[in-house]
Amino acid sequence: MKPVLTESTAGVYCPAGDFYIDPRRRVPRAVVTHAHMDHFRSGCGEYYCSSSSLDLMKLRLRGSPQVTGVEFGEQIELGDVKVSFHPAGHILGSAQIRVEAAGEVFVVSGDYKRGADPSCEPFEVVPCDTFITEATFARSGAAWRPGEEVIAEVGKWWEDNRREGKVSVLYCYVLGKLQRVLAGLGALDGEREVFIHRDAEPYNDCYRRAGIQLAPTRIVPRKLDGWSLGGALVLAPPKYLQPSWYRRFGKTETAFASGWMALEDSRKRGYDKGFALSDHADWSELLQTIEETGASNVITCHGESSELEEHLAGRGLVVSSLPRA
Repeated sequence: MKPVLTESTAGVYCPAGDFYIDPRRRVPRAVVTHAHMDHFRSGCGEYYCSSSSLDLMKLRLRGSPQVTGVEFGEQIELGDVKVSFHPAGHILGSAQIRVEAAGEVFVVSGDYKRGADPSCEPFEVVPCDTFITEATFARSGAAWRPGEEVIAEVGKWWEDNRREGKVSVLYCYVLGKLQRVLAGLGALDGEREVFIHRDAEPYNDCYRRAGIQLAPTRIVPRKLDGWSLGGALVLAPPKYLQPSWYRRFGKTETAFASGWMALEDSRKRGYDKGFALSDHADWSELLQTIEETGASNVITCHGESSELEEHLAGRGLVVSSLPRA
């Protein structure tokens, strides 16, 4: 009997449904977990994603791609396979892909987290026989504090800098993390305006259309022409960590929001400060999720997983890899 899922150079492939999950190359049919660019490629024949990812996918693909949005929990048939999307809690619309065929259930997690996040749908445990899990932070030293606590610290940092006449420049990924910060700050003080780099505005629009409440924002002007930001908070993508961009604001302090800040020195990355805010599962969340799925077979991807695989094998789980196509 042919395997339900295989590993190929183009990504995870399902022969019976003739589709790829999060393909690494252009393929005829792509089933996509979420709208981060490392999980799909432009130029595919057709795409399937969650309905709440639809706007983001179209924005990132541009042009007139053939994209079908599927509601969470709705089951569709692709060839001889039943496929459904289930919330992953990573960013807006992020999904785990459930694949049912030949009496077996596989779940491809994509990126996921278990912590509360007002900017996206909460994670849902999906029972399965085989769980293909991300392993971005699959190390026992990875342990996150609640996101609301970290964002409250961002708010305090902003206020402290404001009193000193500094502009606070917080760098974060333009899709997902930036909106999570805005949603958290909006919950703390819904009236206080935050400056953003213009690259973020199209993504913010997608979130707002989806009903996500974000703090009010204003785009940083291309030219300040003597105008002062006056103790403002500025959110920008990491690629703009350039003195020529932020020093025009005057006296500044820079920071980076990422799970890596719990494991690395922010100054080595060129930031004055780091906030450990992750959109991936930490060690305990990985273990909790694997247990709750009831999977007897676990496959890891997206990270250094040797510590996790050794731990799971010690608990009697089968840790394997997908057969090659």
